[in-house]
Amino acid sequence: MHRFPHHFLCGRTSDTFKFLQWGGGRITLLNRTPLLDLDEDAALRTIFEGTAKETGERFFRALVENLAGALNVHGAMVTRCGAHQRELQALAFWMDGRFVEDYRFDITGTPCEQVIEECRLIHFPDRLLDLFPSDSDAMGSDLVSYLGMPLQDVDGKILGHMAVVDRRPLPEDSRLLAIFRIFAARAAAELQRLSCEAELRQREDKLNRLVDSAMDAIVELDGQFRAGRINSAAEAAFECPAGQVFGRDLSRFFTADSRTKLRDLMKHLESRPEGRQYLWIAGGLAVCPSQGARFSAEATLSRFDSHGKSCFTLILRNVNDRIEAERKIQSLTTQAEYLKTEIKELRHFEPIIGRSGAMQAVLRDVEQVAPTDATVLILGETGTGKELIARAIHAASRRRDGPFVRVNCAAVPAHLMESEFFGHEKGAFTGATQKREGRFALADGGTIFLDEIGELSIDLQAKLLRVLQEGEFEAVGSSRTRKVDVRILAATNCDLAESIKEGRFREDLFYRLYVFPIVVPPLRDRAEDIPLLASAFALRYAKEVGRAIEPPSAEYFERLQAYHWPGNVRELQNVIERAVITSHDGRLNLARALPETSIVRVPCVHPDDPQACRRIRTAAELREEERRNIVLALESANWRVAGEGGAARLLGMNASTLNSRIRALGIQRLRPC
Repeated sequence: MHRFPHHFLCGRTSDTFKFLQWGGGRITLLNRTPLLDLDEDAALRTIFEGTAKETGERFFRALVENLAGALNVHGAMVTRCGAHQRELQALAFWMDGRFVEDYRFDITGTPCEQVIEECRLIHFPDRLLDLFPSDSDAMGSDLVSYLGMPLQDVDGKILGHMAVVDRRPLPEDSRLLAIFRIFAARAAAELQRLSCEAELRQREDKLNRLVDSAMDAIVELDGQFRAGRINSAAEAAFECPAGQVFGRDLSRFFTADSRTKLRDLMKHLESRPEGRQYLWIAGGLAVCPSQGARFSAEATLSRFDSHGKSCFTLILRNVNDRIEAERKIQSLTTQAEYLKTEIKELRHFEPIIGRSGAMQAVLRDVEQVAPTDATVLILGETGTGKELIARAIHAASRRRDGPFVRVNCAAVPAHLMESEFFGHEKGAFTGATQKREGRFALADGGTIFLDEIGELSIDLQAKLLRVLQEGEFEAVGSSRTRKVDVRILAATNCDLAESIKEGRFREDLFYRLYVFPIVVPPLRDRAEDIPLLASAFALRYAKEVGRAIEPPSAEYFERLQAYHWPGNVRELQNVIERAVITSHDGRLNLARALPETSIVRVPCVHPDDPQACRRIRTAAELREEERRNIVLALESANWRVAGEGGAARLLGMNASTLNSRIRALGIQRLRPC
């Protein structure tokens, strides 16, 4: 069992800790900056950028290395539970600038024991070895502080834990704990994903073994009678190896009458309702092996969809084996449906909440456009829930059983966006070590949602236009044109009209996307929805943190409705979560949760009357004050809204947000006669 690498403290100053590290036959001097200098934004960016592109084992190694560097601690580890709950195995362990490989340990008498047994965050800011003297050999003789947290799945099962250790005191700092919790949750999600992947692989392997071990001949066919997969029994029945029939017409293995019967039954199954697309083939089929004598076989035929195409399962069997074959078919169907259900449960989809007139108008638009295949452009400020609207359109469409693929055009580097959209061939560019399907190929038969479409580069806009017009594209490095059947939904919080004027967005693409625009209103224009949303968020977060929370009072709702909400629903969600976390005596702590900017300070217009300056303004007065402020900014910018020197820049707000407020407040420019 590996131990922590041994180090010794050689001295320290008031600002810097210095350590001598022995490794590989040399001594290295390490300078440590005190935790008080922690920049949480820089720390989050360091950890996120260091782990964003990694998965699996590489993710955990990148996480602990970047976590230790960002939090400025000597060691960090992520573990998973071994065969017994008392043993932890390190998925990645970073200590003093290097990885410790193959590290596992018994948690008895260690700080990790409390993390696992009490299932909560454990923090020992100082005097670690005084608290755990029996663990000095395992934990190192000079460690001072420890911070650990369990990693759980959605059912609360403990998968492992994440911890950091240091030779300095590690004070209870809210910034440190917040960063630590964020990436512990990310580590838990990756552990759960790996667990689900392993379980799915095991089940797929089990299904494959089940099909191959069947005594009945099982054949997968497409609508043109070409073979997909055949099992070992089918190879024996046709007396032909699978490699010689894959992708080829199987009609030569049947008599003319049987071929005609099969084709007619395939067409018949196309018209049957879902869930009843299977049948026994009356009278059986006459099979002609490649070399052996013809024989009759009883058979079943069933239909299923794969990537938007019709496929068929043909099962040939002897009468004596019929009962056993039916049991196996039922087992295959049950397991396939279970896997589909499990995958759907991993997706997180929130309902749309809103009874305001503005939101009801949006929902009516969704109801009207969803059954069609029309392209939809969803407009609105950041945080208004544009992706929820896109998912609602897909869920109510004829493509709801197909894939819903989301692409954030602002999150993918411009030089990788074409490959992300259309895929690439092996060797198409440096780093393309294997063929990769793009998002449009994955969305074939379903819906693709292009978020932040205004951030798309000009050269890729032209290629996207072709997909919209012709439904075809070429993968990077390929000369083969591929056709896809994809519905496109796009969203942006940018002013595309202004982008067109500035040459950053193609006008022809804009009109291709602008078939059915839906404008999602900002939260301040749907104030009557705020109590509904706040109540729903409060219930959810109270359940997550395990607290009983009183329903928000009318006073709470009034305070929420008086706030401007520049971050819209997303900001409201964050505020309610903070209010739940800081709640006491079962009451939401709104005073702590609401930003300070929610307190509107109106300049005193009566310097001789201090009481007049303290008077509470009405909603109408605040609205008029906002109107005067916006008009002043517009006049200062010569009524230019966006761009350098525009009113939006002067007010420190998004141009689309300012345009929305101008319309809401009825501001118009008075032109001279």
